Amino acid sequence: MTAFSELIYATSTMTTAPTLSNAPDLTTADYVVLGLATCFLRNEDGVHAIEVVEPIPSAALEAIVKGIPTSYRWAIATPLGAILSGETMNLPAEFPESSQVCDNFADRAIAAARTYKARTKAQALIPLGSTRRDFNYSTERKRVLNSVRLVRTEDNVKQHEHTHKVL
Repeated sequence: MTAFSELIYATSTMTTAPTLSNAPDLTTADYVVLGLATCFLRNEDGVHAIEVVEPIPSAALEAIVKGIPTSYRWAIATPLGAILSGETMNLPAEFPESSQVCDNFADRAIAAARTYKARTKAQALIPLGSTRRDFNYSTERKRVLNSVRLVRTEDNVKQHEHTHKVL
C-alpha cells in the first residue's frame, strides 16, 4: 500500500473526520476529484503546453464522463484532507513533478468538494482512491490561461437607425 493509499484509507475510515478551518461545513473525509489538464500559455515565442492540476466539480465530471472533448488527461478521486492539511497542500504522487497547480487551488478544491457533497451520486463515477483515464482527451480547443481580450472601437457593431425607435 502506498503512502497516499494509506492516507486515503485512514481518512475514509475515520468515524468523525475533523472539519477544515476555512470550510466548517466540510470534513477531511469529504470527496473531491483532481484532474490533470493540458493548458497553454502564450508568450512572444508562441503558445506552449503545460500540465495543470485542477479540482473538477461534479457537473463538469458528469459531462466529461459522457464523452465531451476535454483537456483533462485523467482524474483521481481523493479525500479533501489528503490534499489540504491546514495551510499545506499535498498532491497525490500520481501527478507528474512538472505539473503546476491551478490558481486558487485550495478555494477551488473546497468549492468542488461541496458540489460532490450536494450531488453524492457523482462520487460513483470515480471511486475514492482510484484514477479514471478513459476521457475524450482533446486539445483542439486550446485553454489559453494568460490570454488577454482587447476590445477596440472597430469591434462595435453599427445598428440601424430605426433599431430603438417605435414605428
